[in-house]
Amino acid sequence: MRGSKRGDSAEPQRLGVREFQGNMGDFLRQVREGRSFLITSRDEVLAELRPPAASIRPERQPGALRGKICMSPDFDTLPLDLLAAMEGEAE
Repeated sequence: MRGSKRGDSAEPQRLGVREFQGNMGDFLRQVREGRSFLITSRDEVLAELRPPAASIRPERQPGALRGKICMSPDFDTLPLDLLAAMEGEAE
């Protein structure tokens, strides 16, 4: 099988659709290890299979918004008509 080589190269390895389908589990394992593949049909590239890009999500900083968020003093107070409706009382 062509895809079983372990050399890391900058150029993705080309695979035919049938070869990929027949050994999909092995190729996905290789992608997890950092390999890249171009899936082809009749020498036309249909897809590129590569590991996902590293996450660029910034590290969380607890307390970063301290002092920047203000709540209304009556934030947790229900309006009387809403409270009555929830308790099933008629207005």
